Amino acid sequence: MRAMDRFYPDAAAFLEAHPTRPTTMCFTNGCFDLLHPGHVQYLEDCRALGDFLVVGLNSDASVARLKGPSRPLQDEAARARILLGLRSVDAVVKFEEDTPLALITALQPDILAKGGDYTPETVVGREVVEARGGRLVLIPFLPGHSSSAIEARIRSGRGVNS
Repeated sequence: MRAMDRFYPDAAAFLEAHPTRPTTMCFTNGCFDLLHPGHVQYLEDCRALGDFLVVGLNSDASVARLKGPSRPLQDEAARARILLGLRSVDAVVKFEEDTPLALITALQPDILAKGGDYTPETVVGREVVEARGGRLVLIPFLPGHSSSAIEARIRSGRGVNS
């Protein structure tokens, strides 16, 4: 199976391709515009929580609404392809909304993972997952890595060592 065969335009397409749900499905989401070592570590940690990792990927329009008109720096197909090149990612499902609530509701993951900058009260979809006996896991960030900081360095013309 080619990597992009695991990129689904929406929840319905994912569910059609996976009529039997994975044993322990972990879900996380994000823009993943500039993949960096922090993302790679985070996704590996997410995958270790279950036996199938689904990444909800903000659409290009959603990223622009959340991050501003200069984003995304890479389109959704490029971002999905990069994510799917990682061993830790089993599937990527695009969502158009600003939050993944509808996607989480449709997929009903067993585990919902988010970065350590969240608190349980601020994680969208937590109630959906916990209502069916699933759990929320907050994963600490790998210090020193930020897409926004990388973007700022690129736009300013500064190199890595600047």
